[in-house]
Amino acid sequence: MKKPNVIVILTDDQGYGDLSCMGATDFKTPYLDALAETGVRFTSMYSASPVCSPSRASLLTGRYPGNAGVRAILAGHRRASGLTPDVPTIAAALKKLGYATGLSGKWHLGLKDECRPNANGFDEFNGFLAGCLDYYSHIFYYGMADGGNNPTHDLWENENEVYANGEYLTERITRKGVDFIRRHADEPFFLYVAYNAPHYPMHAPEKYLDRFPDLPWDRRIMAAMISAVDDGVGEICAELRRQNIYNDTIIYFQSDNGPSRESRNWLDGRKDPYYGGTAGGFTGHKFSLFEGGIRIPAIFSWGNRLQPRVVDTPHIAADLFPTLYEACGGDPAEYETDGVSILPLLLHDTPCEHEALFWEMEGQTAMRMGDYKLVLNGRLTEDQPARAPVFLSDLRTDPGETENLASVMPELCAEMTQIAMHWRDGIEKTWNEKFASNYKLT
Repeated sequence: MKKPNVIVILTDDQGYGDLSCMGATDFKTPYLDALAETGVRFTSMYSASPVCSPSRASLLTGRYPGNAGVRAILAGHRRASGLTPDVPTIAAALKKLGYATGLSGKWHLGLKDECRPNANGFDEFNGFLAGCLDYYSHIFYYGMADGGNNPTHDLWENENEVYANGEYLTERITRKGVDFIRRHADEPFFLYVAYNAPHYPMHAPEKYLDRFPDLPWDRRIMAAMISAVDDGVGEICAELRRQNIYNDTIIYFQSDNGPSRESRNWLDGRKDPYYGGTAGGFTGHKFSLFEGGIRIPAIFSWGNRLQPRVVDTPHIAADLFPTLYEACGGDPAEYETDGVSILPLLLHDTPCEHEALFWEMEGQTAMRMGDYKLVLNGRLTEDQPARAPVFLSDLRTDPGETENLASVMPELCAEMTQIAMHWRDGIEKTWNEKFASNYKLT
């Protein structure tokens, strides 16, 4: 059987509710909706982190962030450490199976030579290395306010810095992705399309803003930026059809974490929290281990091979590595991962459930076991104290995590706390032994 092509599409700071197929009613995402209509839409898919660098590391390596060597948002200067070849990516694994591998878009997993995409399994890289860019000048401004960091231009083709001043970055990411497909249509390929939209700065051309004239500004710019991504997905699918390889191509889509409420989204100096994105009724945002920070929109499409349906069993982005590797003819047991292959679920509706899922973010630790979710020292927002030292909820009856059951179910709470902290201790041990030294000079 012909090896499938693979395209992974990632958005940045897009909330659970910010697709029309996930419940948005004030704007439409027709091309992503079409993937959901013919594939599997996940309603309980999780990012492995509520912030971008760790979530991306987990997606690409199949490991929890602490086991992948990336636990926090990484710096954007050109000495910044991050992911290294010691932890294989799905790109590196598929390359060994004969795949051409490419990345178009955001990396944000380190800028040192050994941390860049070409050193971590990607034959071709077109995009940027830091966490956020001006969408038109492609300059990295974040961090300059402290006086210690100057603005840095950050647009690359492999190891060569390139300049495309004025080209809207979302459209460039799509264009480079389509070009990769066109050039590799006759061989199996893996393409990672990592949009930085709708991450700040909130930039979009008038043609996208004009689609939503009646929305308030914060929601209007969010809708426009996501609409540009949706158009890009449409262009990618159209190219696959032109090359007659659409039915031979896996397309997986997700966001990296929940929506940002950071005041810098406003671009006007105000300090008000930003509410342009929505977590779809869940509690929390980016930076939080409550559901709004880590439950994400996700779609798995494979031409006409899948029975279209909605899956509500909990899975995590770390599952993608073993799933894709198995789908492409490899044995996931060849690699050390925390994720599990959900290919039997996708192809045959055979359950592939984790006994438990875990998260950690600085002082926060969380765990989901069945329908129960435990959050220790969980923050609703990044600039506020912990909501409670221990918060236990039943997501089946209370998906918004509004009621704390810690005092109602003390035995379950104690059991889950012990399991979660044992897992966290293992993360800390691995980090200190294998990865902490990578960051001493950054």
